[in-house]
Amino acid sequence: MHFVDYLIIFIYFVFIIAVAFYYSKRAGKSTNEFFLSGRNLPWYLAGLSMVATTFAADTPLAVTELVAKNGISGNWVWWNFVFGGLLTVFFFARLWRRAGIMTEVEFAEIRYSGKPAKFLRGFRAVYLGLFMNIIILGWVNKAMMSILTGMFDIPESTVIFYVFGCMFLVAVYSAISGLWGVVVTDAIQFVLAIGACIILAVLVLQAPEIGGISGLKEKLPPFVFDFFPKITADPASISGAFALTVSSFLAYIGIQWWASWYPGAEPGGGGYVAQRMMSAKNEKHSLFAVLFFQIAHYGLRPWPWIIVGLASLVLYPDLGPDQKGMGYIYAMRDFLPVGLKGLLVAAFFAAYMSTIATQLNWGTSYLINDFYRRFMSQSKDEKHYVFASRVTTIILMVVSVIVTMFITRISGAWEFILECGAGLGLVLILRWFWWRINAWSEISAMITPFLILPIVRYAGISFPDSLFYLVGVTTLVWLTVTYLTKPTDNDVLISFYKRIHPGGRLWKQISDTLPDVKSDSGFGIMFVNWISGVVLVYSLLFGVGNLILGDLVESLVFIGVGIIAAAIIFYNLYKMEWTITGS
Repeated sequence: MHFVDYLIIFIYFVFIIAVAFYYSKRAGKSTNEFFLSGRNLPWYLAGLSMVATTFAADTPLAVTELVAKNGISGNWVWWNFVFGGLLTVFFFARLWRRAGIMTEVEFAEIRYSGKPAKFLRGFRAVYLGLFMNIIILGWVNKAMMSILTGMFDIPESTVIFYVFGCMFLVAVYSAISGLWGVVVTDAIQFVLAIGACIILAVLVLQAPEIGGISGLKEKLPPFVFDFFPKITADPASISGAFALTVSSFLAYIGIQWWASWYPGAEPGGGGYVAQRMMSAKNEKHSLFAVLFFQIAHYGLRPWPWIIVGLASLVLYPDLGPDQKGMGYIYAMRDFLPVGLKGLLVAAFFAAYMSTIATQLNWGTSYLINDFYRRFMSQSKDEKHYVFASRVTTIILMVVSVIVTMFITRISGAWEFILECGAGLGLVLILRWFWWRINAWSEISAMITPFLILPIVRYAGISFPDSLFYLVGVTTLVWLTVTYLTKPTDNDVLISFYKRIHPGGRLWKQISDTLPDVKSDSGFGIMFVNWISGVVLVYSLLFGVGNLILGDLVESLVFIGVGIIAAAIIFYNLYKMEWTITGS
């Protein structure tokens, strides 16, 4: 690192703070402005913000590790979420915007009734906004510590103080600017981060040790370039490649995406994704924001990281299994010239800060709107709640830094989260479309996996095969609980249906009593759009990949299929009747 590199980083930080102060007055008007940008986000800002949030400091390292261990196909551990993401686009984005609520957990009290609904709202606010949130923040902080250690040789004993300083800056601008500042800086940070990652991938490919794509192919075994995992009865017999048994493959492709709760890929939408959908100008902007997010997140963005991950196998062959991800940092250190090195470090700060800013704003929205305001202080003015939100943002930051100090190893944490949420996903989907789901359905689906997981572990069943047992038992439990407990009060169901009018046969008992409410229809077209969306994203993913790897004919075939899928989607959306909410 030279003076120019440090100057670029300094200018970046000054610019971000300037943006925060620019939006501070607007954010201070109300909690609606602070948490939802006044429900006036255009689709491209909302979509870019979602993409930027999923691009954390640890993301390139995680992808590099997956590729270094199992080749390109190792990415199927997260590529399978495409199915659920596109389901959110066409079945749920409009409903979230139509709900008119401030947070995902507020949904509990417009959909359910009585004390169970109140408990569910308060419990989820603390569970997601505090407990799960600080784990995610700690995870991202830990990755940033690895980057600072690898780039600057900062001792591990002191690197936490640098991360604390950076996070304090993020907390300050998040507390000052609210969601408007977060979203605008997200857009800037994403463009900076992805641009710098593309530059790094190009420079690494041009290194004499690599010799371009052709040289990379000569130096690595063919299986690392496979796009799909190998299905075999004995995965251990296939060295290096991402190999799965038939049951494990079915668990990834057939169960995980709809059955398990996971941050950023919640079945039916949730978390910061729901926050952005509810912040959009109207239902059209909500749908197009999430569609843009899915295309960019899965179809386009992974390839610069994958290329550096492949190159790291050649450049740093002696890295141990737990150090594979650091190949990305070493590539930054060794192959970026003066100026570009500072740019990419600033890009990593950008990726880190965009994720931290969103998590702080999103977590605070739960703690203030759904716990403090709902159960502790209901009669204050908006300025009080904005002030409380700013204080809570700072407190969340401090708590997450403390938690980070106790984290030593996070690999496998995503599996644990998927298992703890196994079976909840179906409830989160059906609560929109089946009147009989009640608060106890959701509560029992949240608790059951925690009770079953120790038994599954004791039986020696590992992830992803554990999903069959966890999802099966959880589904049986919540269905039983649903029929053994009272339905949601009829007046609440009627109020919900008037507001959301989701349509479908599973609401017929309620919709028949409301002949004047125009219900949603066209579920067949939604299904066609969903399948077309999945085809579009995977076609872009594999089309761009084949183009980069020099397989032009296959690339043109995939991209051609993607264009046809996109045409089907936009034709169907053009014909769709919209319930326009918002400005």
